[in-house]
Amino acid sequence: MDKHVSAADANREFSRLLQQVKKGESFVVTSHGKPVAKITPFDHDTRVSQSAWKLLLARFAATPARDVGRLTRDELYDE
Repeated sequence: MDKHVSAADANREFSRLLQQVKKGESFVVTSHGKPVAKITPFDHDTRVSQSAWKLLLARFAATPARDVGRLTRDELYDE
């Protein structure tokens, strides 16, 4: 369960909070008693990015190449 910490306390004790986050703890930062932010450990899970790459490469593979002919340098950068 997340621990609640006021914004003022989080500001004063930020280094200590980060040390605890490195150990796996999470904090909800509150302002005037209302939650405004969450500090959680960074998830190094790469499954999402790997899935995105696979989808992108599949889309490229399914898109036919077009022959636009030869372009000059000026044509490439013409606005």
